[in-house]
Amino acid sequence: MTTSNVVPGMLHAQVNGVRIAYQDIGRGEPLVLVHGSWGSHHNWDPVVRGLSERHRVITYDRRGHSDSERPTGQGTFAEDVADLAALMETLDAAPAWVIGNSVGAVITLQLAAARPDVLRGVIVHEPPLRAPLSEGGADAPLTVVLDLIRAGDHSRAAERFVNDVALGPGAWAQLPEQMRATMTDNAPTYLDEELAPDSRTVDEAALARFAGPVLVTFGGQSPPIFLPVVHYLARLLPQAHRIEYAGAGHIPHVTHPEEFVATVLDFCSASA
Repeated sequence: MTTSNVVPGMLHAQVNGVRIAYQDIGRGEPLVLVHGSWGSHHNWDPVVRGLSERHRVITYDRRGHSDSERPTGQGTFAEDVADLAALMETLDAAPAWVIGNSVGAVITLQLAAARPDVLRGVIVHEPPLRAPLSEGGADAPLTVVLDLIRAGDHSRAAERFVNDVALGPGAWAQLPEQMRATMTDNAPTYLDEELAPDSRTVDEAALARFAGPVLVTFGGQSPPIFLPVVHYLARLLPQAHRIEYAGAGHIPHVTHPEEFVATVLDFCSASA
């Protein structure tokens, strides 16, 4: 049994047996935006208009999130990767630039490892890959978050995740009300992601073979736990460019949308 919500104005595609909600705006070379844990396609709202001035921009809710279908049973990251590739092919949007934030960046890297044929290039911001993060014990605060989700306290779990893991103390209170509501609603899917056997991992050998353009970005105000990930990716992908959003943190597309748009457009144009 699955559950889903149909929202007026959203488009829907049947992908790998799951109903995926998406939006498709603009013309030009395709850009596909992959949101992180807890979120939805609305995370990208601040940058869609600017990006769509030069590109066809596709945003979507990953399976288990918001307006897409929520299959029962344990999910896997491989399913997310397969959904992304299939959605791109269904919409005749391959090859495309794929841009991922946080866990969406992990899925983007997994796609580069598994299906480089559907990619023009990738742009990733602070993927929380398990190996480099775990070395410094950075995953420890997640235990509290997961226990709160198991206990059914989804709002407090989302608050602890934002304040203790992703954005820093006091950040939860600064988020828009709708974003807080979305995160609370999607908390069970975050638990499912963390329990997945391929959670936040990547096939290093396969990823190292990806020869397309790569941009790795990080926030100057982000928790320092993400710097080992940046160094890790530099070793795997020597062609990768690195850019710091000096005044931003883990979600620069939300806090610094103009800078984010300019960075993406410049990189895509320079790599054409």
